[in-house]
Amino acid sequence: MPTYEYVCESCEYAFEKFQGINEEPVKECPRCGGKVRKLISGGAGLIFKGSGFYVNDYKKKEGKKEKSTSAPKKEEDKNG
Repeated sequence: MPTYEYVCESCEYAFEKFQGINEEPVKECPRCGGKVRKLISGGAGLIFKGSGFYVNDYKKKEGKKEKSTSAPKKEEDKNG
């Protein structure tokens, strides 16, 4: 369930509300009873848990150089 941010248009009180996506948005300030508006926020950062896919799967190993593949190797004919 996401956390939504609201601000009162009368007293400028800012607050957060933890509510489901399908719930009705807050319409009344809990302090003064005035009208509130929902703020647009950037949300929380993405959190990866565990050993980490980048370190294990994609990061290049130190000391290991990639081979150049500019020209394909030709097989020698061994018929003679």
